[in-house]
Amino acid sequence: MIKVTIWNEYRQDRDIDFIRAVYPEGIHAALKQGLSAPDLEIRTAVLDDPCQGLSDEILDSTDVLVWWAHAAHQEVTDENVKRVLAKVNSGMGLIVLHSGHYSKIFQAVCGTSCSLKWRESGEKERLWCIQPFHPIARDVPETFVVPQTEMYGERFDIPDDARTIFMSWYEGGEVFRSGVTLERGYGKIFYFSPGHESFPIYYQPEILKVIGNAIRWAAPLCRGIISAPCVKNQEPLYSLEKNKE
Repeated sequence: MIKVTIWNEYRQDRDIDFIRAVYPEGIHAALKQGLSAPDLEIRTAVLDDPCQGLSDEILDSTDVLVWWAHAAHQEVTDENVKRVLAKVNSGMGLIVLHSGHYSKIFQAVCGTSCSLKWRESGEKERLWCIQPFHPIARDVPETFVVPQTEMYGERFDIPDDARTIFMSWYEGGEVFRSGVTLERGYGKIFYFSPGHESFPIYYQPEILKVIGNAIRWAAPLCRGIISAPCVKNQEPLYSLEKNKE
């Protein structure tokens, strides 16, 4: 069983009527239901929980953390960001969704501003899978459409080691690296942009398939503490012996 924690700031989908109409129990609840599978043990946490839903107890028992946030990035404490980052470095997987690109934790793993262009007009988005043999792309169509979404456009300020799995084209003409992977320490990270809170994107089968695949890909194969140990040589140091002579 892969232990998954779906973390949601749970503000707009709780407080704004037209958004609550799309996700009556919150985006985290919709994702939990849509991603339910025999090999996933899923729980949810929100910003207003004790320790902002990011306690050591929760993180220590999480294999993959799914992160959704939009309007309350700055409310997440720096202490919690450091705690999450340490867990990622030691092997916990991290899936960052949609406007989580501007979260403190994604900026921390990227080391960049993660800025982009955007437009909220409800236009069509067509995604293209450009790495069809990647595990995240398993059983995902080569291309599929999100009927209405928020536009995210280039330039996306992320590091050069980000590997693009999905590219998006928008009805208004922009393109965007909408699905990218990173590795930090022992941890795997996947960012996936489709999922604006005003539209029922997290009910779409292709979107749920991608996120589910990403969870399984990001599940830790090993865990360890990043350090800089002094180690003994594996082979005899003949050159040093010659220098002594």
